[in-house]
Amino acid sequence: MTKNLNMAELEAGLAQVQDSPADGGAVQMIVARPADNERLVLAQGELTVADGLVGDNWQARGSKRMADGSAHPEMQLTLMNGRFLNMVAGNDRERWPLAGDQLIVDLDLGVDNLPVGQRLRLGTAVVEVTAVPHTGCHKFTDRFGMDAVKFANSEAGKALRLRGMYVKVVEPGLVQTGDTVSKI
Repeated sequence: MTKNLNMAELEAGLAQVQDSPADGGAVQMIVARPADNERLVLAQGELTVADGLVGDNWQARGSKRMADGSAHPEMQLTLMNGRFLNMVAGNDRERWPLAGDQLIVDLDLGVDNLPVGQRLRLGTAVVEVTAVPHTGCHKFTDRFGMDAVKFANSEAGKALRLRGMYVKVVEPGLVQTGDTVSKI
């Protein structure tokens, strides 16, 4: 079992995360969640306006934040910084899908770099940053530790969106591992 990092270890690794490219990063992993606690790593994913990542359970799972329990349109997909995820996963790429984020990217996801409304091209698809904050859940805490959640939700962590950020698909298309992530 991988040891969860403590606060001092997380702080020590922050500089590497901050070195993520501001633009022109790469898609490092695509993960569909076909059912609760199931993960499917994909070499290529189809992004649609209606479904988000085809094969993911976002639509079927719905959201407690919606009065009718339907899927929240501003929480369609999550992007997470691969450098931070690698750090909390103990440099074990096999653990990356446990985070529950669909698109793991080498990109600065910080609020200053990617404000709400910023569009990104991933492969042939285009997504837009939404205003809903991504703070993580008990599953992330169970898998990566309380200090990882506290660190991601600290003032600095929120500014860098270490726990990830929500986007919605605005132009459908295909995305593959290795594709460039570019600001539009």
